[in-house]
This record gives sequence, structure tokens and C-alpha cells, in this order.
Amino acid sequence: MSVSVARVPTHSASKYLQQLAKHWSHKMEVTFSEEEGRIAFPNGAVLEMRADSETLDVALTVPDGEDVERMRGVVSSHLDRFAFREAPLTFDWAAV
Repeated sequence: MSVSVARVPTHSASKYLQQLAKHWSHKMEVTFSEEEGRIAFPNGAVLEMRADSETLDVALTVPDGEDVERMRGVVSSHLDRFAFREAPLTFDWAAV
């Protein structure tokens, strides 16, 4: 398993968390509230999000054998779509 984290500066973190969760809820296992979200991808990857007034914290767990960079790109590009007014968002991904 590979775990990547990023702290994304935005004052609209809760809004973007909820939009992404709703968007993917039709295809994946999703649970979310205004402050937290969890999305389980079909390939076994899991995205966990936590929103506060200034940042969206994301933690992406990717199973061995899956493309970590591709999964990071999927998450960041989708969030950028919802954040079009302030995109691109800053994702300083770090492996944990």
C-alpha cells in the first residue's frame, strides 16, 4: 500500500468535498458529511478527505500494483473541475 497526503489551501473545502463525493457516489462506495468524506475506488484505492475553513486535507491510499501518480491525478483533476474559479488548486503530494 502507498499512502499520499496533501493539504490543499482553499476557503471552499467543504463545498468541494461534498461535490466530489456526490459526483462519485453513483459509481463508488462513498460516505461524507460537511467536514469529512471517504471514497472507495473499484481498484481498491481509498480517498479520505477532511475540510476546515482554510484547507482540504486529502489522504489517498493506493494498493500495491496500482499507479499512484495516475490516482493522484484523478483526484486533483476532479477537484480542480469543481474549483474552476480558483483552479488549479495546490496539491503538494507527499508520501507517508
